[in-house]
Amino acid sequence: MENEKDEFNEFTEEKLFSGLLLLNAKVLGIVLGLVCGLGLFIATNWLVIKGGEHVGQNLQLLGQYFIGYRVSFVGSLIGFVYGFAVGSICGGFLGWLYNKIALLRR
Repeated sequence: MENEKDEFNEFTEEKLFSGLLLLNAKVLGIVLGLVCGLGLFIATNWLVIKGGEHVGQNLQLLGQYFIGYRVSFVGSLIGFVYGFAVGSICGGFLGWLYNKIALLRR
């Protein structure tokens, strides 16, 4: 009985580690783009609603990289577009790179 369990475990481990999972780089790019874009959109609007003396002092620094971005509602829409673009490019690249490395290890 114990010997059968060992053989079964070896067989399942071999099947598990012999499989290769490839990512869909386009889907990963879209998902990461949505996460980044929505994250920036929500963070900006959270600070706008919160208000205060110096609204989003650190988040305003993104305006140095994202032209037109401000800590305002319109700026959150612009930030969503930039976040989606950067996230999509990074996600697509990471998916592509993962697939290349996974195929090399095969």
